[in-house]
Amino acid sequence: MADKPGKKSDVENGVDHTKSIPAYFNVDFIKSRAGRPLRILSEFLEPEARFERLNISDTIVFFGSARIRSREVAEAALESAKKHGGDIQRAEQTLEMSRYYEEARVLSCRLTEWSKGLKGRVKRFVICTGGGPGIMEAANRGAHDAKGDNVGLNISLPFEQSGNPYTTHGLNFYFHYFFMRKFWFAYPAKAVVIFPGGYGTMDEFFELLTLISTKKMVKPMPVVLYGTKYWDEILNLDAMVKYGTISPSDLELFYRTDNVDDAFTFLTDKLSEHHIDKPGGAM
Repeated sequence: MADKPGKKSDVENGVDHTKSIPAYFNVDFIKSRAGRPLRILSEFLEPEARFERLNISDTIVFFGSARIRSREVAEAALESAKKHGGDIQRAEQTLEMSRYYEEARVLSCRLTEWSKGLKGRVKRFVICTGGGPGIMEAANRGAHDAKGDNVGLNISLPFEQSGNPYTTHGLNFYFHYFFMRKFWFAYPAKAVVIFPGGYGTMDEFFELLTLISTKKMVKPMPVVLYGTKYWDEILNLDAMVKYGTISPSDLELFYRTDNVDDAFTFLTDKLSEHHIDKPGGAM
């Protein structure tokens, strides 16, 4: 029977009947439009199996810019700019922003040391990032400093995103679909820290607030907005209250701070109150 007009053929859909191999080994089919549901499902099932195998119960997620550099790198860039006639003003700005890299690293290290001291056979509150450079690298590095497991949920992008060397072997994931990556940020998370960032960080922050405010996320989720000076300049959420597009109580869905000690105390207090001696994993 001939194909209906406008309907794609099997060949166009990536199905090649001349290949004498099982469909799940047919790379052309898996990469085709018809194979998309299997690709999506694999990005759900494979991380789940790996977390279970490596005994990861739940996570603390760090979001932030991929462009923020360590103090060491920023100082070297400023020195180079001065010597070779580079953009000194930009290099000075990079050095100023490097404080967030260093503070993310310290906070991650302290949280990892704290979580490693908890009793139980499963690994609780494991640091999780997007796996790339910048703030992500800093948080993975801090957990690595504390000799703790940490997770990197990478996304395939034409620029910026690349795996950093501090993610634990076996816990470095690569996603094609943003929405599946976001699922794995949110599902096992028990706390989130938002450092200064750009579009991606804003997207992750506001999606998280939407889930919490609409009660689609029912578990207690402490959210720290870290970097008072940066966020006060970037966000004017009071204006949204003024114009009635959010409620005043929506500003209480996250905690603002500019201090590692304060962030650590807030997070450990909230995690101890809501999630210690309780199973991880469920939203």
